[in-house]
Amino acid sequence: MSDQTSSDALLFLTDEQLRQGIEAMFFAYRGFTADPDRILATMAYGRAHHRAVHFINRAPGTTVTNLLVILGVTKQSLNRVLRSLIEDGLVEARVGSADKRERNLYLTEKGAALERKLSDAQRNRMRAAYRAAGPQAVAGFRTVLEAMMDGDLRRRHQALKEGSP
Repeated sequence: MSDQTSSDALLFLTDEQLRQGIEAMFFAYRGFTADPDRILATMAYGRAHHRAVHFINRAPGTTVTNLLVILGVTKQSLNRVLRSLIEDGLVEARVGSADKRERNLYLTEKGAALERKLSDAQRNRMRAAYRAAGPQAVAGFRTVLEAMMDGDLRRRHQALKEGSP
């Protein structure tokens, strides 16, 4: 099948095919989060803690404001998560150098070790899935995921890929 023919076929996806894709995404997400959930449960943490640790690791020194935007949570919700991570010695909040009202967030050694443990579990699952699917499917999967992101989120994702918070 030529590239044009396969592109044309995608224009005629049925509601049933889309439903199956949506359900596959739900179940894949459950699998993707299962291993970290088990690790976090032993610490009385949840997915919000995982996401915070992940993005603080990806952009050391990120501000609370930036993390609020990336995570799309309320300030009150994020403050609860950060308070527990700071009290447990996983995250350090430093006063901003340019703006003393800002708090810049960094993982401690203990926080970095937790992040590695959580990410290793997810990387292992992703690596196995990517190997099973093959390079073309992986490229297509990334294209689909990025196409589902809203414009602002796509820009933030691109900035993280390029190494800026």
